[in-house]
Amino acid sequence: MVGRSRTIALKQVGDPYRYGAAGPAAFDCSGLVFFATHAAGFKRVPRSSGAQAGFMRPIAKSRMRAGDFMYFYGSGGVYHVGIFLGWSHGAARMLHAPGTGKRVTIARPWTTRWFGR
Repeated sequence: MVGRSRTIALKQVGDPYRYGAAGPAAFDCSGLVFFATHAAGFKRVPRSSGAQAGFMRPIAKSRMRAGDFMYFYGSGGVYHVGIFLGWSHGAARMLHAPGTGKRVTIARPWTTRWFGR
């Protein structure tokens, strides 16, 4: 079902970011993951990125597969989530809802401070 949630999330490319939104027309980062996983049948996935990171099992970066999740962290804990799409020229590619004034997009991470789930 991980592939199904990735496919659902990819259909949201171009949708606007809106804080606290979980679709179907706008998303914040964890709302995108929540929407896609629930639509794919994973009904127990929590809503916030911190709760999602605690709910899912760890995956080493070297073992990440398309559809896994990337959780970004800083001194305050987890603050962002993206959906891993694969490696390209040594860098991860992800789908995410980046922030206010932006749209759901495919991008490279801006930091190495992330872990897989």
